[in-house]
Amino acid sequence: MSFESIIGHEFIKKQIESSIQQGNFSHAHLIIGEDGIGKSLIAKEIALKLLGKHKNRNYVDIIEWSTQKNKQSIGVNEVRDIIKEVNKKPYEGDKKVIIIYESHKMTVEAQNALLKTIEEPPKGVTLILLSESLELILETIRSRCQIHKLKRLNLRQIEEYIIREYPELDEEKTKAVIAFSDGIPGRCKLFLEDSSFNEIRDISIQILLELSKKEKNIVKKYESFFYKYGKQWDEVLTCFIAYIRDIMIYKETGRQEFVINNDKFDNIKELSNMYSFNKLNGIFKEINDMREKLERRVNSALAFDIMLLKMQEV
Repeated sequence: MSFESIIGHEFIKKQIESSIQQGNFSHAHLIIGEDGIGKSLIAKEIALKLLGKHKNRNYVDIIEWSTQKNKQSIGVNEVRDIIKEVNKKPYEGDKKVIIIYESHKMTVEAQNALLKTIEEPPKGVTLILLSESLELILETIRSRCQIHKLKRLNLRQIEEYIIREYPELDEEKTKAVIAFSDGIPGRCKLFLEDSSFNEIRDISIQILLELSKKEKNIVKKYESFFYKYGKQWDEVLTCFIAYIRDIMIYKETGRQEFVINNDKFDNIKELSNMYSFNKLNGIFKEINDMREKLERRVNSALAFDIMLLKMQEV
């Protein structure tokens, strides 16, 4: 792997390469960007360059941390383990890189516990924090890190990515993937390879089609679906919001090229005739309210049941 193989983010790649070559690369970095934008690729390439490695494989001096299974946050205990690892001497050379994924999921207490280590890590240690949100990172940590904000790929870049990764796609499928990706490479993989994600997309739009019928048993009908994907509540809500956005835009403009979920265009068109703008705005509000509740760790299955009932009553 090399920076050349990573499509997009040209200025940031050049800036990083230059500072590594000149020997003035900072010891702490924050890479900010949406899920699937390429944060992990950039971080891993930085680590390989710092260690002087050329093959993309696991190395003992590249330590990768992420949210533990069945946990929704990174707590103080996990950070203490990270600090212990930071303070161990490198095994193969004189450098070590610590990559912390989903840093936005660190609790405030965990971030405060990590602060001193970020400020003064042992010699030869570089910390790279990946986060979907800069705002969820404490200012005290931000001020001690070099910040790299990754932007969405432009149309030419996302086309280049799809042609390289999925050369067998026909023209219509390629157009659908480009529209859905909205400049985020990782969303192409979700769209084409993740059967769970596609089930979420299919069921979500089916729910919107059935909501207008005011069926009394709609909660019970989709109870197993929400239970199955309760831990993926963010993806479920994102699908709903993307559909609502498409319906509203098509309803206002009547133009298919503005629709992101282009493979569901017939459904989008049908829904645009079924729902008023007031109804769509009401559903959108209920979905965002539910997102706030789920971020506070409420029971996801119960929360979805309540959301469906409220969406139906709007």
